[in-house]
Parts: sequence; structure tokens; C-alpha cells
Amino acid sequence: MTKTQPRFGARRSWLMAGALGASALMAGCATGPNADPRDPLEPYNRAVFKFNDALDNAVLEPVATGYKDIAPKPVRTAVTNFFANLGDLWSVVNNALQLKGEGTYNSVVRFTTNTVFGLGGLIDIASDMDIERRKQDFGLTMAHYGMPAGAYIVWPLIGPSSVRDSVGFVVDWQGDPVGYVNDIGARNSIYALRVVNTRANLLGTTSLVEAAALDKYSFTRDAYLQLRQRAATPDEVEDETQWMNESAAEPTPMGKVFKK
Repeated sequence: MTKTQPRFGARRSWLMAGALGASALMAGCATGPNADPRDPLEPYNRAVFKFNDALDNAVLEPVATGYKDIAPKPVRTAVTNFFANLGDLWSVVNNALQLKGEGTYNSVVRFTTNTVFGLGGLIDIASDMDIERRKQDFGLTMAHYGMPAGAYIVWPLIGPSSVRDSVGFVVDWQGDPVGYVNDIGARNSIYALRVVNTRANLLGTTSLVEAAALDKYSFTRDAYLQLRQRAATPDEVEDETQWMNESAAEPTPMGKVFKK
């Protein structure tokens, strides 16, 4: 099947590159003696975070809540498994780029097993077989080769990121298997389903963050940076699933959609 990349995907790549350049020029804009050095763009980031949060409260959370009420849990589990299986395919590429033999092997076996025997990935047979998920993206590939994270950035709609992860996001977007769907209506429907399903899976987490955090922005920033740092140093934890489950905070829902 020949890939026809969405036109807005190409525009997004150029816009992201331009915004990264602007961010680099602004990187010296500290917010005061108590500013977090990882977050030199904090005033801008807070404004974007507020916009994303308002959009989530007004649109995405109600839609996700309705989806959770309507779709039975087995259906939502199958949808989650399907997109996780697509993520395993991209993890094959990034594990291979990092020369991680076991991670590459596990990702290949997971993807082929779940695709062939799990009805296209709807059933996670590989996990039942104790085949560990070694989830990787291009941001982590760059981290593997020593690229620093750079400044923390919050993007409209996408959510928390960093300079390194923003570059990685552009590559991840190009490598997303959904982009290979030629029918525009079907492709956009798959994107929308992934967004809504991911947000539905995070409904409980959102409540925990709101209850625990005096400053939701700082809590989300610190959690995101910690999660990405720990993902870049996997020897410190057993696997990504473990430390993701240990945290009460997740990146902005739409951001997680693209961090497969």
C-alpha cells in the first residue's frame, strides 16, 4: 500500500521546525531567580497549557466521557490494543536504530503475533505470552545517542514536549502507520478514534492530578520530564509500563496520542 502523507501533516512538520527555531531564540528568556532552568519559556508554556486545558475541559473530556459510557470495556480494550500494536511496529524501527537486539526482537514478535493471531492487534496475545513491550520513539532514539532534552515546550493541542522530543515528534508523525491510509475520511476517523480512546483511558488519571496538584502546570511539567528521563535510562526500571503505572500524572492526552 502506497503512503500518501496528509497535507496537514507536512504543514505541521514545517510549522514545528519554524517554531523550534523561534523557541531557540527565546530560550534565554528566564522568568526570574526561581525559574526552573529546564523551562525557560514558562510564560509562553503556561499560556498554551491553559489553552489546551480549556479545550480539553470544553470538548475532549466530555466526548471521551460519552465514548466511555457508550463503548463497552472490551471494545475500548480492543481499540487500545490495536493502537498499541501499531506502536510496536514503530518501536521495531527505533529499537533497531538503537542497536537493541532484544528490544527489536520483542517488538517484532509482539507485532507479528498480535497482528496474525490477535485479529490485527485487537487482542494482546503477546502480553499473555509474557513477551515484554519495549516501547521506543525517535525522541528516545536521539537520547540514546546523547542528544540532550533541551528546553521544555508545551505545544497547542499536542501538549508537553521538549526540543528533542519535538524533533522526534516530527519523525514519529512521518512514521505513523495511520498516515499510510490513503482514504482521507478513514484516516481522519482513525486519528479521531485514537484521540478519544486515549483521553478516555486517562479520565481517572486527570482526576488524580487535579486533586493532588496545587499547581497543575508544574505538576504536569515535572511528571513529563521525569517520565521521559526515566524512559531514556531504562536500566533504572524494569520497563516503561512499570514506571508509567507508578506515576499519577501523564502528558496532555493529545500528546500521548502521538507518543505511541
